[in-house]
Amino acid sequence: MEKNLGEPIRYDPNFNGPIHNRSCTDVFWIILFLIFLGGWMYIGYYGYQNGNIEKLLAPMDSNGKRCGVDSGVINRKYLLFFNLANCLRPETPITGCPTPQVCVEECPQRTVKFIEQLTSANFNEMKREMVCIDGVNTETMTYSDALQYMNEDKCAGLILQSQSVVRRCFLNVTEAVTVTDKFTSLGFNEESLLNQLINLLELNELSSKIVQDLVQSRWYLAGALLAVVIICFIYIVLLRFVITPIVWASIGGLLALLIFTSYLCYGNYVYYRDNPIQLHQTTNLKGYAQSIFSKASTWMVILIVTAFLSFILLVMVVFLRNRIRIAIALIREGSRALSAVKSTVLLPIFPWIFQCAVIAYWLFLFMSLLSIGTPIFKTANLKSDTNCKCAIYTEDNMDCDPNKFTLSSRDLSGGPCRQATCTFQSFETPQIILYLHLANFLGFFWTMFFITGITDMILASTFATWYWTFHKSDLPFFTLTRGAYRTIRYHTGTVAFGSLIIAIVRVIRVILEYIDHKLKKFENPFTRFIMCCCKCLFWCLESFLKFINKNAFIMCAVHGHNFCKSARDAFSLLLRNVVRVVVLDKVTDFIFFVSKLLISIGIGFAVYYILEWNFTYEITKGQRLNYNYVPAIILSVATYIICTVFFNVYSMAVDTLFLCFLEDCERNDGSPEKPYFMSKNLMKILGKRNKQL
Repeated sequence: MEKNLGEPIRYDPNFNGPIHNRSCTDVFWIILFLIFLGGWMYIGYYGYQNGNIEKLLAPMDSNGKRCGVDSGVINRKYLLFFNLANCLRPETPITGCPTPQVCVEECPQRTVKFIEQLTSANFNEMKREMVCIDGVNTETMTYSDALQYMNEDKCAGLILQSQSVVRRCFLNVTEAVTVTDKFTSLGFNEESLLNQLINLLELNELSSKIVQDLVQSRWYLAGALLAVVIICFIYIVLLRFVITPIVWASIGGLLALLIFTSYLCYGNYVYYRDNPIQLHQTTNLKGYAQSIFSKASTWMVILIVTAFLSFILLVMVVFLRNRIRIAIALIREGSRALSAVKSTVLLPIFPWIFQCAVIAYWLFLFMSLLSIGTPIFKTANLKSDTNCKCAIYTEDNMDCDPNKFTLSSRDLSGGPCRQATCTFQSFETPQIILYLHLANFLGFFWTMFFITGITDMILASTFATWYWTFHKSDLPFFTLTRGAYRTIRYHTGTVAFGSLIIAIVRVIRVILEYIDHKLKKFENPFTRFIMCCCKCLFWCLESFLKFINKNAFIMCAVHGHNFCKSARDAFSLLLRNVVRVVVLDKVTDFIFFVSKLLISIGIGFAVYYILEWNFTYEITKGQRLNYNYVPAIILSVATYIICTVFFNVYSMAVDTLFLCFLEDCERNDGSPEKPYFMSKNLMKILGKRNKQL
């Protein structure tokens, strides 16, 4: 077994940190990556030339024309629904809104009931505002034609004052309340419809107030984000001195929380066991949640889980307390390293900018490829429209042509069918587009992981240099710059190789999700089990490869070996110290998570109570916000994201120092010839010392 784990690292008198005389590693893979990037750029050019993103974004009328895009409707960019009440039906997301839809130059500025207000006397004035489907000439239309067209749904009998939302004309909620009589005449329950409209009105008022609050507090939010960055930096520095009480308080707090949760679960279990509640079957989420948490068995399961977690945590604390002390000391070392090379905290800003550009390019290419192909239309509501007669189309979900459907589908009176529609479903794309999508996903993941890998290796080189500098005051000034130079000059191929492995596994996971989506209608317990096992397997594989990758990059940054040798050396070193690895990795992850929650939640509460404080408005001379919790929540989320960026650097520092610490233990013995490079605090915890000191 020991032989399989490799030989311990031997003492080398010439080794004092990341080697300077190194050569390029894994050159083939960086060449392959550059060639692939060129192909990915060509795919983008192909998508730009053959696709049209506006086809996806532009609304489509009942004849299948894209408003503002297709011929005949280029100057009409907005989509208007004849009878918007039909869009309130529950089946609308599946079948589409069963009402004529036409492209217009602008959304209606006022509500007009043509059926009630149109007379022969005012016909010429009102017909200018009438909206009719393509093929109806409003200029030559007579008064009798107008009445007939409105009865046949060729022209709208009612238009509502509306506003553009994603180039679709949606009703003004306030105006809708005044025309509910029209909606109820179409078969809707008046009380139910009024409740829906009132909810929409309240939502509209709520959203307006939230937007007003955000606009009013935009500069304060910007200043608060800057303050968050400073707080995160100060917190990292303070962790060097107060890490011990934070860790033990966090562990104690978590244990107390689990025990208290178990107590509450037991109380709920006893209550629902003695007082069972019978709820009516419901399909909404709230009712489903109530039915679950009103069962005694649910609380018993939660009780068992929390009690088990409490027991496991207690056992870990008792038996692994010395390992936790080592983790604390290692995190303190990470704080010292960050304090010594402060510029590392700002390094992730630059790869973050590059990653944003990659995301934008991938999204553009993804939508361009989606828009390549022929639109497919399907029939809908043919069976529900009992008066509709159609010789060509007899079933729902049949392929149809919007123009032929309009001409061939007539009701018993000879007019167009009112509910039956021929609606757009998707684009029929060539088979090659599927492979281009896969290439686009591979390019996206490969590039994103490559950027992350470059950043990790630069940080690893920087922190390793700090660790292997015996007298920390002798640390070179341009340590980060030298690390960046070594990484980009010699090891981009190693990063490309490692990131490709993870990217391939991630693409496989995407394919599995796609297959799972396609097989939804054919699924059974066996297929669900197989898909669940496959997705779980590849998730575990990706997590393991990420762990190997990060440690391989660290070893490569220190010793300058290729990816395979670095990964093997790192894995062997970690496996020889497997107990330390498991404990330290999980403890540090937990500490970082607690720290991020502490800062983000603390900032949220601080912002909320500052906005509640009268003294704040006396100083700023500003108006009170409608909802103080909105900027508080936004700042909490933004703080968590910023903290994640900061603590990712922190995590890389700890991982690098941990590998260096393990290597230091194997390479040196504390004698004058082979002194330890670790800090005095670490040596004290481990019971080691440098004899010459």
